[in-house]
Amino acid sequence: MAISLSVVLLLAIILVVLIRGGSLKAGPAVVAVLFGFFLASTGMAPSINRFLNELAETINSISF
Repeated sequence: MAISLSVVLLLAIILVVLIRGGSLKAGPAVVAVLFGFFLASTGMAPSINRFLNELAETINSISF
């Protein structure tokens, strides 16, 4: 849960920066948000969630 909330917050900040910087217009941003919203309600959501959790665990296990 904490990782999901952090990712959502990070992506929201990136989205705001891209819109304010002019790299991304509001229309495509809304389409991307709606795509993510509807993708979360499909059967692919658990697979995507599992992949992102594994990716986060892999990154967390890297030691420098």
